[in-house]
Amino acid sequence: MKNLVCREAGKLLCRNRTTNRASIPAFCHFKSSAIRRQHTCARRQFHSSPSLKVVKPYLLADIGEGITECQVIQWFVKPGARVEQFDPICEVQSDKASVEITSRFDGVITKLYYEPDDMAKVGKPLVDIDIQSEISPADEALLNGGSGKEADKDAPKEAEQKDKGLEVDRHDTKAVTGENPPPAPSQSLPPEPTQEQPKPPRQPGKHATLATPAVRHLVKELKLNIEDIQGTGRDGRVTKEDVQKYAQSSRETATAPTQPSAPVATLTQQVEDHVRPLTPVQAGMYKQMTRSLSIPHFLYTDNVDFSALNALRKKFNAHKEKSQRITPLPFIAKAVSLSLQQYPLLNAHLDTTTKPDQPQILVKGQHNIGIAIDSPSGLLVPVIRNVQAHSIESLAAEIMRLGNLARAGKLSTVDLTGATFTLSNIGSIGGTAVAPVIVSPQVAILGVGRARAVPAFGENGGLIRKEECVFSWSADHRVIDGALAARCAESVRGFLENIESMLVRLK
Repeated sequence: MKNLVCREAGKLLCRNRTTNRASIPAFCHFKSSAIRRQHTCARRQFHSSPSLKVVKPYLLADIGEGITECQVIQWFVKPGARVEQFDPICEVQSDKASVEITSRFDGVITKLYYEPDDMAKVGKPLVDIDIQSEISPADEALLNGGSGKEADKDAPKEAEQKDKGLEVDRHDTKAVTGENPPPAPSQSLPPEPTQEQPKPPRQPGKHATLATPAVRHLVKELKLNIEDIQGTGRDGRVTKEDVQKYAQSSRETATAPTQPSAPVATLTQQVEDHVRPLTPVQAGMYKQMTRSLSIPHFLYTDNVDFSALNALRKKFNAHKEKSQRITPLPFIAKAVSLSLQQYPLLNAHLDTTTKPDQPQILVKGQHNIGIAIDSPSGLLVPVIRNVQAHSIESLAAEIMRLGNLARAGKLSTVDLTGATFTLSNIGSIGGTAVAPVIVSPQVAILGVGRARAVPAFGENGGLIRKEECVFSWSADHRVIDGALAARCAESVRGFLENIESMLVRLK
């Protein structure tokens, strides 16, 4: 009599001859299924951290430079929208630059804490997000620290209640709750015969409603809807010129049916006073210029002959496209950099915060020259780094790149910090002389006016034509004396009037 042994379980099954053999495979199948379930459970114990599946506030992170608040420019999501990691949530603008805030989790947006143009606080909730993805321990600790212990205890219960009524498809962009089903698409009624058929809506660009704070304030003043304005900027953005053209065309359309009998009748409308808050750029300029009031400025001006410089530029630009033509600004920046090598004290920072009783001068080795640019949102000063290592052509390309970013409102914080000397070119707008204000902690700044043709006497006493430009230097009189500033100004003038002497020194 042989013993019947199940090899799967490794145990003796039966010693009786009357044991039904048909039951042996079933028993073995039952044992093997149990073993597989045990192995499956063991495997699941080694799974990575599960998705949180709770609603958590997503805080506005610190964006650097000691910024405590920023203005919400545009939302890219709405309540109920599904987002994934690195998807843009909104765009905010500080007094330095505009920044896109992206999501760190996969989930569904449940609440927005701010409206466009509101000031968002750093470290405060920006949106509520129903997290539906795995999170790292660092992210989980950050969320728990920002929401409090009590909220962490109640959050799983709230998530369970929301999960029961929330059904979100993997490829949907809007959340659909079980209690509130999505409304069926409304059927449009046929238009009345007497009414004019509406024009098909225009297809706006991706950033059609995105505009700088100055443009948005102008839209509010004129009581217009930014979505009705056709933008001509990048990606369909609305510019100040677009708003003015739209307002002008609206006024002409309104006054077209009834022509006034006298033009004086159009001047009877009274404009009321209104309060306008400072934009982030204006707020930053207010803080910076307030600090600059503590600097004792002194002004030094000189006339620079641009005749040789413009003659060289005309030869170079003769066969170049408009985008590749070089303006006098790269030559001026390079001449300033060469002069700062001879007079490095003007390329320094004055430190009065570390030891107020013992101020220190930090002489900078690199020439990071800030170029003041007039943008739709206000005056911005992006920085060209290591000017001493640039050529004239590379400086022109860098100035054009930063200028395009400034006018589009896309300058980053890195582009706007770290300047050791500032160059303000008011000549691009107009004016001959200016008294520029030093940007603390820098110790000097140069203002460049517009070049214009003037009569002058040549070496032999004859009357000649010159193209002169006024250079206005401001320096911190606490560390820079007039003689040092004058010597540096004469060096810059010598390089620009004898352009060959500057070209032979380029590396």
